[in-house]
Amino acid sequence: MAKKKMLKVTLVRSPIRQNPKHKLCVKGLGLRRMHQTVEVEDTPSVRGMINKANYLLRVEGEA
Repeated sequence: MAKKKMLKVTLVRSPIRQNPKHKLCVKGLGLRRMHQTVEVEDTPSVRGMINKANYLLRVEGEA
């Protein structure tokens, strides 16, 4: 069984006063507070959420 690739995503800017769709992307990634880091699976849908709100996030583990 192949090991699934994971990404570490950290919220570095507040989603307050941001586009509501971008806020929902941050929430969908599982981020609730500033400087919180979560590990998410590297899938096209997750990549789309990260790209939509990229100015709010820091991503580690990219290839």
